[in-house]
Amino acid sequence: MLLTNIRPWGGEPVDLVIAGDHIDKVVPAGSAPDTEDSIDGRGLLALPGFVNAHSHVDKSWWGQPWVSYGGEPGTQGRIAHERAERDRYGIPSVAGATAVLREFVRHGTTATRTHVDVDLGVGLRGIANVREAAAALDHAVEVEIVAFPQDGVLRRPGVLELLDQAAAEGATSIGGLDPATIDRDPVGQLDALFEIAVRRNVGIDIHLHDGGELGAFQYELIVERTRAAALGGKVNVSHGFALGELPPARQAELVAELGAAGVSWTTVAPVRSAPLPWQEMRASGVAIGLGTDGIRDLWSPYGDGDLLQVARGFARLHGLRADEDLTYAVELATAGRFVHRATHGLVEGARADVVLVDAENVPDALVRAPRRETVVAGGRVVVHNAELQV
Repeated sequence: MLLTNIRPWGGEPVDLVIAGDHIDKVVPAGSAPDTEDSIDGRGLLALPGFVNAHSHVDKSWWGQPWVSYGGEPGTQGRIAHERAERDRYGIPSVAGATAVLREFVRHGTTATRTHVDVDLGVGLRGIANVREAAAALDHAVEVEIVAFPQDGVLRRPGVLELLDQAAAEGATSIGGLDPATIDRDPVGQLDALFEIAVRRNVGIDIHLHDGGELGAFQYELIVERTRAAALGGKVNVSHGFALGELPPARQAELVAELGAAGVSWTTVAPVRSAPLPWQEMRASGVAIGLGTDGIRDLWSPYGDGDLLQVARGFARLHGLRADEDLTYAVELATAGRFVHRATHGLVEGARADVVLVDAENVPDALVRAPRRETVVAGGRVVVHNAELQV
């Protein structure tokens, strides 16, 4: 396939020669040989496929009648409400996961790291559902699974065994959840997770909502274990609200330790959270990824699957205004390392994931989040004239 006259990241027009599922050549516009399978990019701005580094595609009631928000606030309250109500709405389901993945495609997301609940109530059924949903879309979105203990680890006997089984059956990572406040045993939870990760050769992705020094203490425990287990590049902190709440000197100390240990970070940039020290994180090599979190689920009615809008939220939360900083926010939405891609982008050898938007430049695309005119996923057109093709 030939994708002609596109402007990667707002630069000079080029043609992309796509062979199978990857980009074979990038050549000046008009210089590629003619082919019957050609798409005119019309000089549109081209971005790589978005990478949703933190999602929960198993939890959604998308496609069902509106579900009103209920239950109690806070992590414990939301867990209890979800456990009490999910069966009523058929959560998890193949249909719900498929609906969310279709919205990802509509908005240009072509890869995601999704946390999938693993607990005594659903076992590994949610993982099977998500895999079936991805297959139903012919993997227009490449899905990487994190087996996630939403209801706790040590406090629910049998969950560790389920996490171990999920890792043995192909989950790329196992998750954790607030070791101090959910299990009330941060050392015990983390030691158990790292033991599985080392033995099964998988990653760890830990939800950490705890604030202040309690959160910082758990970051230090994670850094110690990441170094001891030589798991640099395979451990991620999700949310990590405490980092933005700490004094600058304490932030700098922790960021340096996280960077040296190879611990990464994912955020959904919620509106009332404290801004992250993103410049220091960037300088210290702490990779940052963006995600949508849950979408229309029993935790929150919000979300539409548009990662470009999440990037705009990150930019607004952190007060970004300069063109280079606005572009950086969009770069975070295309971070291929979070789905273990050695190469991701509009370059030769990368998976042919391309998003075309009608925008003057990248900052313009960020602040307006225009519709996705064309989306190519793995060399296949999945959105054309802003209409889903899958």
